[in-house]
Amino acid sequence: MVLIGAHVRDDDPVAAAQAVGAEAIQLFAGDPQSWKKPQPREDADAIRDSGLGVYVHAPYLVNVASTNNRIRIPSRNMIAQHAAAADGLGARGLIVHGGHVGDGDDVATGIENWRKTFERATFPVRVLVENTAGGENACARHLDRIARLWDAIGGYDVGFCLDTCHAWAAGEDLETVVERVVAITGRIDLVHANSSRDPFDSSRDRHANFATGTIPAELLAHVVQEAACDVIVETPAERQAEDIAFLRAALAG
Repeated sequence: MVLIGAHVRDDDPVAAAQAVGAEAIQLFAGDPQSWKKPQPREDADAIRDSGLGVYVHAPYLVNVASTNNRIRIPSRNMIAQHAAAADGLGARGLIVHGGHVGDGDDVATGIENWRKTFERATFPVRVLVENTAGGENACARHLDRIARLWDAIGGYDVGFCLDTCHAWAAGEDLETVVERVVAITGRIDLVHANSSRDPFDSSRDRHANFATGTIPAELLAHVVQEAACDVIVETPAERQAEDIAFLRAALAG
């Protein structure tokens, strides 16, 4: 059964889910802007026992594609630490952005760094690589890069998270994006259903609620229907309940 949920505040995620009618939650296991190891949560049992589908998002700092040892090595450690924290919450996956290399670096090096990440470690929950919105040196912005990345890592236990705002910002056609992604990866494990504050192909990652964004709501519903997997809305909190209700009605129809 497809679960529809939301990225929720970390202080009381179960209550936050109930407030917006979410069947699944996404949260950070620690500070999303910190390299610090996540600490055990006092409400871990309550989250595991809630009946909610649970996903954990890795910190934004994580970039295993980087050619900089001071970023890449801590990033690998962070994936391991946050995967362990996710496992402790009964999570279905750990979402990690596709990352990028520096100016003047070969993207092939970043892709090889991704391969080494999975070659050298296994994780207690599946890592879901998420497509990104901008950056010429990104490893998972356009589908041709995702295809190169999957040639390197697709043989490992890795999944894919499709973000609609990111795909829109990258100039990917949302009418056909699910079919094209599945042709590359063989799977979509999670959809981040987000509208955008910005126009198509803007390279800008600014989420919006369905009723106020630039992506037609029917197009977002189309992606969700085609993907047929769990969905997390990462839209502004004040209208998350409305966005969830819209998707639930679309799937029911």
